[in-house]
Amino acid sequence: MQVDVLSIKGQKTGRTVELPEEIFGVEPNDHVIYLAVKQFLGANRQGTHKVKTRAEVKGASRKLHRQKGTGGSRKGNIRNPLYKGGGTIFGPKPHGYDIKLNRKVKDIAKMSALSYKAKENAIVVVEDITLNTPKTKEFAGILSSLNVAGKKALVITPEYNDNLYLSLRNMPSVEGALLSDMNTYDLVNAEVLVLTESAAKIFSEEAEA
Repeated sequence: MQVDVLSIKGQKTGRTVELPEEIFGVEPNDHVIYLAVKQFLGANRQGTHKVKTRAEVKGASRKLHRQKGTGGSRKGNIRNPLYKGGGTIFGPKPHGYDIKLNRKVKDIAKMSALSYKAKENAIVVVEDITLNTPKTKEFAGILSSLNVAGKKALVITPEYNDNLYLSLRNMPSVEGALLSDMNTYDLVNAEVLVLTESAAKIFSEEAEA
């Protein structure tokens, strides 16, 4: 699909880039997207939750009263889970939430997410952005010119740009990602993708390779 390249002022430059159908025109696989998002969120969990069992809580191990003859129910020690301050039955233990996904599955998930954005016309290609100094106000003006202001945007660049990334990190609705570090969660979470012209061309080169 052909997409117009816009200037940082939001005007057409007269140039276009080809976003390859092999990446932006596949039939989206919702289940694979779900797995990729689940893996990303799981990998970011600490998994350090822990409660104490009846063997670990503080308290005497003496039986509260004899088994028979009191007229009451049978009771063990004060650490019994039935009592306040007692142990917890089947409580959470520390463990990881990461799941294994093959590289091919991850690639399909990213292509599915990109294809959804292409179908929704939620992809903007802008000429390479050059900022002399980190200026959030200046970068916000660029997004406003691109009609992206106020939307959850993901800005994708081929390489790290100090001034650009320092400018956008003060904007809560805007995220930046290197093309090589792009993940399915960020793609799905964004309302609109802002691709620099260089990043868009790399997609075409990868499809031709």
